[in-house]
Amino acid sequence: MNSRALADLKETLTAHVPLGKSRLETLCLLLLGMISARTVNLTHIATERPGRAKVASTYRRLQRFFQHVVLPEDWAVGLVVALIGRPQKWYLCLDRTNWKIGKADVNILVLAVVTEKFRVPLMWSLLAHCGNSTTAQRIDLMRRYLARFEASTVRMLLADREFIGQEWFAFLKDHGIPFAIRLKEEQIIRVDGRELSLRSWLSRCKGERGFTAVLPAKAGHPDIELHFGARRIKGGELLVVASSLPASGGRILRYYRKRWFIECLFADSKTKGLNIEDTRLTLAHKLSLLVAITAIAIALVCRAAVKRLGQKYPARKKHGYCERSWFRTGFDELRRRLRSGQDEPIVDRKIVIPKSLRLRVV
Repeated sequence: MNSRALADLKETLTAHVPLGKSRLETLCLLLLGMISARTVNLTHIATERPGRAKVASTYRRLQRFFQHVVLPEDWAVGLVVALIGRPQKWYLCLDRTNWKIGKADVNILVLAVVTEKFRVPLMWSLLAHCGNSTTAQRIDLMRRYLARFEASTVRMLLADREFIGQEWFAFLKDHGIPFAIRLKEEQIIRVDGRELSLRSWLSRCKGERGFTAVLPAKAGHPDIELHFGARRIKGGELLVVASSLPASGGRILRYYRKRWFIECLFADSKTKGLNIEDTRLTLAHKLSLLVAITAIAIALVCRAAVKRLGQKYPARKKHGYCERSWFRTGFDELRRRLRSGQDEPIVDRKIVIPKSLRLRVV
């Protein structure tokens, strides 16, 4: 890694991150080091520091950063938005990623933003348990989003079968957040006055099908009318997606296809990119800080991809898939720049964070 890249990034972040000179330099080392080394492991990042400092000294410096630095919740949101750009509306994807560190479970509920080109973590919650998130945890995460963004910025919230429930759907509808969420085949619906499972209602479904039905009142919550898209997938399994917006079944299913981007994001942050599972951090506040730094690194990669390709799109092979993803294009470009020592800065020195997203230091 060249020292020019560190200096440029430090100059860019000085106005946006409330850290002292030394801590800010360490943050920049972490950001560029994890990209260059392709891992979040502090031992490997320490070897990326330019200059004559000993690796052991740099490693201890990185450890002290996570030991002593405390930043406000969602402090990275403004930086991420400034780096990827802010369209009028975007897709949001909600999902969990989890792994083990020894016997400890790492379980992270992630709200990611998906645009035409990028997928980047925006907000997240560290869950203190393994397994599915609760309705209260999902609602808390969405309230944090609504505290910084208008509901009108959400083109569609996409989620898998884990993220269902009467209270959850009612919250999204009450706050004007459109969604397309997959349901389980055992879900009970009411159609033409009859209550039956989706499996029974769609027993003869072969192609795409669209319909409107009601989720019966449950646990003190009112009936919820939803629009559905359904089709059979490989193995004869039913794919049923519920949406709050009136749309054809085929359109609802096309919305839901974009949910796969968050799985691609998890791959980018793990084995195909930054290898976040290499961390040995287990404390929630330290892990949250690491996820925030990883989110900024992914946003830097996305920005590099845009600068590299401009209005072009990655070349496609005969099988229809891109030769390289946007993430991989930007990732390779940044790593090349960090090793070449060229004068071109890693990121523009003057990035503009929207006023509503600027960090408020109390």
